[in-house]
Amino acid sequence: MSNYRKKILSIINKEDYKPMPIDYFIEAFDARDSEDFKEVVKVMVALEEEGIIIRTKKDKYMKVEETNLVKGNLSMHKRGFGFLRPEEAEVDDIFIPPTGVNGALDGDTVLVETSNGTTGDNMEGNVTSILTRGITKVVGEYKDNKSFGFVLPDSKTFKTDLFIPKGQNLGAVEGHKVLVEITKYPDGKFESPEGHVVQILGHKNDPGVDILSIIYNHGIDIEFPEAVLGEAEDVPESIHPDELEGRRDLREENTITIDGADAKDLDDAIAVKRLSNGNYELTVSIADVSYYIRENSEMDKEAYDRATSVYLVDRVIPMIPHRLSNGICSLNPDVDRLTMSCRMEVNLEGNVVAHEIFPSVIHSNRRMTYTAVNGMLEDEDQALMSEYSDVYPMIKDAGDLAELLRVKRDRRGAIDFDFKEAQVLVGPGGIPEDVMIRERGVGEKLIEEFMLLANETVAEHFHWMDVPFLYRIHEDPKEEKLKKFFDFISTFGIVVRGKSNEIHPNALQDILEEIEGRPEELVISTLMLRSMQQAKYSPESLGHFGLATEFYTHFTSPIRRYPDLIVHRLIRKYLIEGRTDHKTINTVNSWLPEAAEHTSERERRAQDAERDTDDLKKAEYMKQYIGETFEGVITGVMNFGMFVGLPNTIEGLVHMSNMTDDHYQFHERSMSLIGDRTGKVFRIGDPVEIEVLDVNIEERLIDFKVIGMPERQKSERRSRPVEIRAKQKPSDNKKKGDKRGGKKPFYKAPAKKGQRKK
Repeated sequence: MSNYRKKILSIINKEDYKPMPIDYFIEAFDARDSEDFKEVVKVMVALEEEGIIIRTKKDKYMKVEETNLVKGNLSMHKRGFGFLRPEEAEVDDIFIPPTGVNGALDGDTVLVETSNGTTGDNMEGNVTSILTRGITKVVGEYKDNKSFGFVLPDSKTFKTDLFIPKGQNLGAVEGHKVLVEITKYPDGKFESPEGHVVQILGHKNDPGVDILSIIYNHGIDIEFPEAVLGEAEDVPESIHPDELEGRRDLREENTITIDGADAKDLDDAIAVKRLSNGNYELTVSIADVSYYIRENSEMDKEAYDRATSVYLVDRVIPMIPHRLSNGICSLNPDVDRLTMSCRMEVNLEGNVVAHEIFPSVIHSNRRMTYTAVNGMLEDEDQALMSEYSDVYPMIKDAGDLAELLRVKRDRRGAIDFDFKEAQVLVGPGGIPEDVMIRERGVGEKLIEEFMLLANETVAEHFHWMDVPFLYRIHEDPKEEKLKKFFDFISTFGIVVRGKSNEIHPNALQDILEEIEGRPEELVISTLMLRSMQQAKYSPESLGHFGLATEFYTHFTSPIRRYPDLIVHRLIRKYLIEGRTDHKTINTVNSWLPEAAEHTSERERRAQDAERDTDDLKKAEYMKQYIGETFEGVITGVMNFGMFVGLPNTIEGLVHMSNMTDDHYQFHERSMSLIGDRTGKVFRIGDPVEIEVLDVNIEERLIDFKVIGMPERQKSERRSRPVEIRAKQKPSDNKKKGDKRGGKKPFYKAPAKKGQRKK
């Protein structure tokens, strides 16, 4: 079959190829024999299903890329329309109206025929073919109809009920939340999908079922398979002396961990000291998870599938079993632990002047908390200084070094989004008791700076080695989105000069400084973030726009992120085992792009689940405040109303139907609503007083009504505009194949190669 595939592709890829019927290929391959004929037909069908070729109305085959068809993933909206996310990165999203969905469902891979003469944000299309179904299981509420049942999906983007034949409900009764596996997809315009119940999550009113529904709705597995748990049980709880061979012994060095008080998986430790030349030596040691989870083992396959730990309001769904994450891989105090270390010499300008990356063994002296570190460095708490007198001098040096690094990062133009992050506190039965702002003190920022530096250092090392590697990239903002953002902030008197396609992160940081302290600060910074592209994993070293660095990866959290585990394995492969031969390079290149795409997708899935659980509990929390009033700020304006955010980050909608004092017109450029009769203006950033009208927990929606508008705060505007600074041109001493440019730095030689015991 693969042989015919190559032959067919060689024909249709010729420049002079014209659409031909299947008989042409049968004759070309002399495939009249029944078996050969079947094989050719199978290949043609497979290529059609993959979206490589398409059959015309005259039953001739042509390449999809030579048509006005676009292949991509369909993302549906609860209002019935959708967007195609094209596979080709340079193609913009395509709007799919409700009449153009044609039976496709959220997550399907489809072919879309685009309308003629439309480009960019105006591009519109219709689904012509469904190549693969994206959703195979659905969570919803079971409804009994005696001779059959049906399920109302929780997902508002899945726009149709699921038919459950008699005997396929697993004993579910009315009101049960169930997981349904789809066995038959609709093949007609009005037919519902069909399925059978594979799991009953509980009654919709049972405690915890709401969160379970979200977890399963996103396709996240809670329990580990028995084979995975069996492998985890075989992992020893302590280190054998033979396992220290080839490792740098750091057990006598003063080393600490700094984490939240409730953290159980401690995957990073630090050691800081001043050198005789005045520089700092920073050693970041990370749990050597790759030593315990071997490639292609059951634990590895499961970790790859999950790709990340998921942090929800009432639980953590780990990437690897607790026996490892909280046990042998956790850098607990007073025990030996195997690690991968990055040691950096940092001068007083915050530059890394030398570094080493090597396998190691550590013995953490202290398990520090952010609260204790903040108490010593911020409050100068003498009692804490005395309690931790053995490590306080190092913590003080660490604080000074972190400040150096922060100043350097600010100087190079890194964008500092210091958003308020909410934490939902839940009590027994998952009932939300409070929504509070997470405070980030010196201790949290100290660890952040050290992890950023280690990630940058490791990324730059392997960039210059010119070997396949996994990077964390944040591409430059798209010019069109950035231009819209600049147009919007001009309504606040902030003028940006220069070309938006030559934007440097410094300019965006200047804008954040310009709006600091203004009422509209949160709104503008949020819209700025939305105008940027999403960070992701990539085999290409394209740099990180937001951090204003040319080199970045994820090295510091292999317990909870699979990309970090990949990075550790590549470090072991290249530096420790010395395998940089062509066979190794080709092998890594063969799987790395798919791994980057998969882990990026899983990261987005986890973020969606986390956001959904937060929104659910925030809605539940606000149910008790119906009829009460709060002060908030307008965070979004649409043609159907406006969103208002409260100080604790909870957001609600003021629908146009509840703005009864006037008829309001939506002005898109200024993102404002203006009354026809009164001339009253509501715009993003304005403070308002609202009343909580209603809460729909199932929809996770909170309805507000404006009852007052405090006098708009006056903010002092600077007379000078914020200037755009163009990117620096790449250096002429660009190395071969390098897309970023720059002079190769000098590094210390890596640690000597050592072999681990099997």
